Amino acid sequence: MSSCFGQHLHLSLFGQSHGEAIGITMDGFPAGMTVDMDQLTGEMARRAPGSSSMTTPRKEPDQPEFLSGVMDGHTTGQPICAIIRNTNMHSRDYGQGVDLVRPGHADYTGHVRYYGFEDWRGGGHFSGRLTAPIVLAGTLCRQYLKTQGIAIGAHIQQLENLQDGSFLDHPHADFQKLHDMILPVLTDGLEQAMEAAVLAAKADNDSVGGVIECMVRGVPAGLGAPFFDSVESILSHLMFAIPAVKGVSFGDGFGFAALRGSQANDSFCMENGRVTTVTDHCGGILGGITDGMPLIFRCCIRATPSIAREQATVSLQKNENAAITVQGRHDPCILPRAVPVVEAMTAIGLMELWKERAACVR
Repeated sequence: MSSCFGQHLHLSLFGQSHGEAIGITMDGFPAGMTVDMDQLTGEMARRAPGSSSMTTPRKEPDQPEFLSGVMDGHTTGQPICAIIRNTNMHSRDYGQGVDLVRPGHADYTGHVRYYGFEDWRGGGHFSGRLTAPIVLAGTLCRQYLKTQGIAIGAHIQQLENLQDGSFLDHPHADFQKLHDMILPVLTDGLEQAMEAAVLAAKADNDSVGGVIECMVRGVPAGLGAPFFDSVESILSHLMFAIPAVKGVSFGDGFGFAALRGSQANDSFCMENGRVTTVTDHCGGILGGITDGMPLIFRCCIRATPSIAREQATVSLQKNENAAITVQGRHDPCILPRAVPVVEAMTAIGLMELWKERAACVR
């Protein structure tokens, strides 16, 4: 089913943007892990709206409620089920039904797919609101992976035409510093320029997109099961589940097209008795399996489709061309809130790969 993921870590996502609650179930999570609730609520706050002038003013407390799988602050090994209640819905902003379909949204495709019975309010199950329970589940996975020496960080490598550096050149970047930034970047001073670009688009009733780069340190060699469950396959599957993602690449990505084999290959060497590589063009993956180097990939995030400018569309009820101005509260740039979502999805993917490897060993 389309709302389920995983063979070894089973996830099921449920709820709609303007329903009573959204949530997730997660089966296969290890027992005995202490849940750091402060860190969990902190990650939820990073994703939540209303934190700055660059995000939608819709405010949600996003306080997770565990219905099962967590007792006395520890995971029990039974299926984890958690919900997040929706408390700030403005369904009236979306009219009385599907008529004028919003450009860039799933209004039309969802209407066709589900024969007109879909929950259309605020995008329903297609909404970015559903990334909140993803962050919840991903944070639990991230806490477990931390006990195994694995750390995940991300930054905004590009916002509109503003470019940041790359983890390929900064493998020892300070993850905590990036975590604490509203617009996490590697280059000093670039955060202010990016914020100005977002606010300029907002003033113009428009929006901007960009690229998020993610790096995972501490990943051991040997994770991944080619062909169809390669590291790239698992992570790309999850990244493309994020509503705004339109492209994923690993290591040098499309830059490989301009490189000869002698330039693209990562030469092996021994370092402190451990096999490593001199460079990391491949982004820590060879043959769909991790090679022990930092795992590095990028996601292209499209500009938020909900903009206050008048756009051309069609009226499904009148069966004619029409114009629409999208109402409601929307982000002029989704990148700041998408960073923790990318990190969470990465943790979920690595947890699946970790459990697959453990099952293979047994």
